[in-house]
Amino acid sequence: MSDSQTVSAAVAKLYNTYPFPPEALLDEPPPGYNWRWNWLAAHNFCTGQKRQRQDIRILDAGCGTGVSTEYLVHLNPQASVVGIDLSTGALAVAKERCQRSGATRVEFHHLSLFDVEQLPGEFDLINCVGVLHHTSDPIRGIQALAKKLAPGGLMHIFVYGELGRWEIQLMQKAIALLQGDKKGDYRDGVHVGRQIFASLPENNRIVKSDKQRWSLENHKDENFADMYVHPQEIDYNIETLFELIDASGLEFIGFSNPSFWDLERLLGKAPELVERTKELSDRQVYRLIELLDPEVTHYEFFLGRPPLIKSNWSDDNALLAAIPELNPCIEGFPSQCFFNYDYQIVNLSVAEFEFMQKCDASSTVADILAGVQLGLDGVRTLLQQQLILLTPA
Repeated sequence: MSDSQTVSAAVAKLYNTYPFPPEALLDEPPPGYNWRWNWLAAHNFCTGQKRQRQDIRILDAGCGTGVSTEYLVHLNPQASVVGIDLSTGALAVAKERCQRSGATRVEFHHLSLFDVEQLPGEFDLINCVGVLHHTSDPIRGIQALAKKLAPGGLMHIFVYGELGRWEIQLMQKAIALLQGDKKGDYRDGVHVGRQIFASLPENNRIVKSDKQRWSLENHKDENFADMYVHPQEIDYNIETLFELIDASGLEFIGFSNPSFWDLERLLGKAPELVERTKELSDRQVYRLIELLDPEVTHYEFFLGRPPLIKSNWSDDNALLAAIPELNPCIEGFPSQCFFNYDYQIVNLSVAEFEFMQKCDASSTVADILAGVQLGLDGVRTLLQQQLILLTPA
């Protein structure tokens, strides 16, 4: 076999042994939401406006046991969804998961990212979470996916970051050394890793890191194996990440956790230094942020294929003529206090609350403001917080 086939076979063996992720199967739709998997919320985040077409095609590239696939089906009721994965064991779980929860608009294929061209047509949304860094050639993988992205489409990607996974890398290497010629026996690897953690002193850096960040999930062997005995992993920093992004030929839209990439949270008390960063490129600023806050364990971001029509709503007349509606990924509304798209608590003013109550997907901003004591800046604040979606006139 080629190196690529060898890696793929090893990865498939891991996930056939430990199907991942190991979330429980439910006889109902999954709870809550992940806004990155909701077409309307994701499109609004990327472009500043609602996308009218909702009968889209979605690809879950590396779907595993179907946790993300199930959400993609239920959160996008007009979409058709395709899931692909290397592991037949994981795919079997994915099919059962979706069948039990009523996620019927989905089909699954036993396929690698490298062979995605075998699927017919193009996709409006491609989700690839936790997959590219486990391939033998991530650049080849992202290029294969990019060819399947339709014009105006979005791709959501999640890959590992090297700085925040330093202790994980050390444990991976330690387990491999102790396994010796048993490397590739994943049950033995989990056994060895468990023994290491049980033996190390409580103040050991690797132990403390695991307890602080991962212990809640790593009590399951599936999670432990995915983290510590995976046969293939490539971790990134900002510089190597953008080499991957540039190779895709797609447009980098932005990180889907923008608050982490806000320099003000780190250097806000040093305005002179913030002023100096104005001489830096965006990528240099991202690099500075991860150097100053090396806890970053992953990068999650959106890419797009032009043409992508974007709106910043700086024109007052355009904003007044737009039609607002509520972001589908909020919870607890109607109330002045509820959860936003990232499950963060939002507290609205009386005027903001009254405005959002009148967002019925038919009235214009001007219509609503005629009866609410809120200005256009207040509307822009709601939009900036991703609490409302706007349809242009």
